[in-house]
Amino acid sequence: MIAKLRRHPAGNVIIVFLLAQALCIAASVLFPASFFYLTSANMSALLDSIPILGIVALGVAVLMISGEFDLSVGSVLVFTALVMGELYDAGVTPWLGALIAIVVGGLIGLLNGWLVLTLKLPSFIVTLGGMLFWKGMALFISGARQIKFAPEGLFGDLAYSKFWVVPSTFLWFTLLAVVFHIVLQHRRFGNHVFAVGGNAGAANAIGINVRRVKYAAFTLCGMTAAFAGILSSARLGSISPTQGANYELDAIAACVVGGIALTGGRGSIVAVFLGVILINMIRDVLLLVGAPGFYLSVFVGALIVAAAALNQAFRPQN
Repeated sequence: MIAKLRRHPAGNVIIVFLLAQALCIAASVLFPASFFYLTSANMSALLDSIPILGIVALGVAVLMISGEFDLSVGSVLVFTALVMGELYDAGVTPWLGALIAIVVGGLIGLLNGWLVLTLKLPSFIVTLGGMLFWKGMALFISGARQIKFAPEGLFGDLAYSKFWVVPSTFLWFTLLAVVFHIVLQHRRFGNHVFAVGGNAGAANAIGINVRRVKYAAFTLCGMTAAFAGILSSARLGSISPTQGANYELDAIAACVVGGIALTGGRGSIVAVFLGVILINMIRDVLLLVGAPGFYLSVFVGALIVAAAALNQAFRPQN
């Protein structure tokens, strides 16, 4: 069974995830007075910490499978959220503000794609510049101040509410993961994304429009970052120019842990979904055992390297 599972694109991550869950549950049962993993309060906090990073990681995963990177997603998240917040302050409905924010995110992604594909620049360099540019623009339009964003009614309920310990943001993350999985595994666009990331020259030779696929991937990445910014703002009740910090690196880390190949052409949305949860589980466990704050970075960093090594070791051979 394990051998069969390991042949699945998400097999390695599923095995590690199940082992980690088993250890956490066992420790919680054996030491209920000191290890509170299974308590409703901890489950609520854990599920709260997963979705925003997860939604960003979904867009980054598609882009990485196509063979490109985006280091600007954290800055795009906060910039588009601030655009929405400023519009909301000016009397625009949250629905229209959110729609405009998603469109702006998509246009930023499209711009990244144009710079990469037209100027023949590495996506790493283009989006590194974009990260700094949009971070500066976020400070500019907000005046480095925090903007209140607490819409009521249906928008507020859909953006952030809780069903027992499960936040609506986690439901959004799960829904998007299902949609992304179906598109990548069972639709023509997904086949094209894998083909372009695996070998762009061969994909072009069989009639796939490589530029169009990469433009779509960049645009989708920007839109998911913007959507994550909307949900994050609703959850916090405010928008801060610094709230997107480190999301770009954490999203890439989640994708690597989830088995996305850094060279493109290989990966699984199921594995990314579990990779995001796994990273947040490790952080949660370290907090529960009272580990110093710097341990979080140490363990996550070690996990990334170990995951990349495992992905390379168990890479399917042609």
